[in-house]
Amino acid sequence: MEGLFSDVAGWLSKPALVQVFTVVLATVVANFVARYLLRQLLAKAEQSHTIWDDAFVGSIHQPLSLLIWVIGISWAAEVVSFEAQAGLAEIIEPIRFICVVGLITMFLSKFVSSCEDGFIANGTDVTTAHAIGKLLRISVFITAALTVLQTLGISISGILAFGGVGGIAVGFAAKDLLANFFGGLVIYLDRPFAVGDWIRSPDRDIEGTVEKIGWRLTIIRTFDSRPLYVPNSVFSNIALENPSRMRNRRIYETIGIRYADADKVKVIVDDVRSMLSEDEDIDSSKTLIVNFNTFASSSLDFFVYTFTKTTNWIEFHGVKQKVLLKIYAVVEAHGAEVAFPTSTIHLEPDTIDGPGDQQGKEIS
Repeated sequence: MEGLFSDVAGWLSKPALVQVFTVVLATVVANFVARYLLRQLLAKAEQSHTIWDDAFVGSIHQPLSLLIWVIGISWAAEVVSFEAQAGLAEIIEPIRFICVVGLITMFLSKFVSSCEDGFIANGTDVTTAHAIGKLLRISVFITAALTVLQTLGISISGILAFGGVGGIAVGFAAKDLLANFFGGLVIYLDRPFAVGDWIRSPDRDIEGTVEKIGWRLTIIRTFDSRPLYVPNSVFSNIALENPSRMRNRRIYETIGIRYADADKVKVIVDDVRSMLSEDEDIDSSKTLIVNFNTFASSSLDFFVYTFTKTTNWIEFHGVKQKVLLKIYAVVEAHGAEVAFPTSTIHLEPDTIDGPGDQQGKEIS
């Protein structure tokens, strides 16, 4: 190491050494001042209620520090190259430019990710936020890559022309991959479901909670906790049900009353209807029907058709249990009984005589 420094000192004159030392010292000072100012800005940004300033200050911290060092080291390298006549000036400028482009790309990528997290935390749709974030990051990376290639002297027009011709071949070779990509794009645009939704398909054996929507496939967690990986192109060809977006849940039950309580059916039906219309867990703005409708084989049936305010699966079953118990209480309050399947045997009196008379009575 000492030999290296002595060689460098031999290459450089004292003015050049002073210049290099000054550049390095200025870089250290500038880096220190930048870190101090960013800490002050971050403290101010945290006091605001906007997303943009927090994302900007939080994202620029590391790229700005590295940018200061890249500029300082490149200037020092130019001084050394000029003094030593080493011919390094031709490569310093492209390297510095590439580093600057890379650091700007790093900043923009972090900025997009920070804004994405901020919008999700504020209640923005997760699927939409992820989709926009991915598109913006892809745009940043492609732009940075094309800029670097142009700096290196590679013709962008040639690359784009090759990409147009090669895209046809790639399209035929990877049609399934492209179908999944555009299927994911359709999901992001139409938004038939989002992360966290419970979905199911009557056409396929698909049911569960959406965990992740990718560009190629969607991950669904089934109710027995198994991950289900579904290619996005599948959703373009199947009917899909999204129970998570229900406005209400329906109670549709049939209750049977004994034929012996036929005279009490009307008042029971009226009382059940009145009870449901006054229940705070029932949405009275939706359809509410309680009507006698069937002479069944063992009962007089009336049906209950109404909607709960809650859509939560567990809460719904609690409300449904409460409603059914209240209906049973109404039936009992009128001295009636809920029917169950029974059979009655009627025997004519003149068919029972002699020793079999007692046996006939026992049968009836």
